[in-house]
Amino acid sequence: MSTYTIDYPLDSQAKRIATRAIFFVAGFAMGLWASLVPYAQNRLNFDAGSLGILLLCLGSGSLLAMLFSGKLIGRFGCRKIMLSGIVLACIFLPTLAVIDQFPIMALCLFFFGAGIGLVDVAVNVQGSLVEQSADKPLMSGFHCLFSVGSLAGAGGGAILFTVGLMPFTVTLVAVAVIAIITSAVFNELIPFGDHKEPNEPVITKPRPNFRLILMALMCMICFMAEGAILDWSGVFLTNDRGLDIAHAGWGFAIFGGTMSVMRFTGDKVVSLLGRKTVLIISSVFAMIGYAIAVTIPDWKFTLLGFALVGIGAANIVPVLITLASQEKVMPVNMSVALVATMGYFGVLGGPALIGFIAHLTDLYMAFSIVALTFLVIAIGAFKLKYSSD
Repeated sequence: MSTYTIDYPLDSQAKRIATRAIFFVAGFAMGLWASLVPYAQNRLNFDAGSLGILLLCLGSGSLLAMLFSGKLIGRFGCRKIMLSGIVLACIFLPTLAVIDQFPIMALCLFFFGAGIGLVDVAVNVQGSLVEQSADKPLMSGFHCLFSVGSLAGAGGGAILFTVGLMPFTVTLVAVAVIAIITSAVFNELIPFGDHKEPNEPVITKPRPNFRLILMALMCMICFMAEGAILDWSGVFLTNDRGLDIAHAGWGFAIFGGTMSVMRFTGDKVVSLLGRKTVLIISSVFAMIGYAIAVTIPDWKFTLLGFALVGIGAANIVPVLITLASQEKVMPVNMSVALVATMGYFGVLGGPALIGFIAHLTDLYMAFSIVALTFLVIAIGAFKLKYSSD
């Protein structure tokens, strides 16, 4: 078991920067892949259905890696697992720009997703350990860098494509950027996977309690709501609100923009209001946002609704990750992995479930159901334990 004691220094500016850097790297890699998707679709001559199956391979790789990540981090520590995930993602990222056969592309996407999944959980564990040592909210700021990285990867890729670089060349540039950033902060990555005070008892049989299971469910709901806007906002804006298809991406862009801004300020908000209040207010904002998007038949109000959902959803997951890391029934690496993995179930299964509901009824009903699920977060906030804010 890879565990550190009170003697190991964690709360330093260098470690905070390193944590932010790896969050940025994870988002950057995913953002760059997003810019490669249209090229992959054209190269493989896929329709939307076939592309969906291909994207499921990426999600499956991430999910499978996340399922094992808790134990791996506990055994080898955050640093080794983050490095392993980054190397795995960097090996397969360039292949995603050139492969033109479905089975090989699916396999490469699976391993790329696995690398991202390992990094995702390990950096959240590191973030939790640094935050605990600092004894002040930091997690929203860490997650903000993932959002910034996603924008940098997608936007940077688009710019390089515009100036004439080939997709393979762009991926090599991205790998170089990732390698430089990772090398610069490598020594500040935590070589352990859990935190124990000198007199703290060893957990012999780690099992999730009711609060951890509830947090995992709440995280899954929030990720499902994010996935709903990612995959269905464009369809809703064009088919139900009459917006031109060229502007279909506005919904997710505004959602992502407000989420990034709120995560940038999230740590101060948590310090001011406390985690319980943030969870309650955030879920109310998200419900109001979905209600506005669904009930007012004007695309401008729909965009306003998606912006409010971004404001509401921004700090829910960071707060839940922090609270999960504070539960003493499981090591930090295991509790954070549990909540993060269940959240990813929401990303994978949520959009498909919404599509099924929309097929039986319509997107109005599907979005309304998503809005109501935030009641679970609002009510669940009263059942959680808040050791410190």
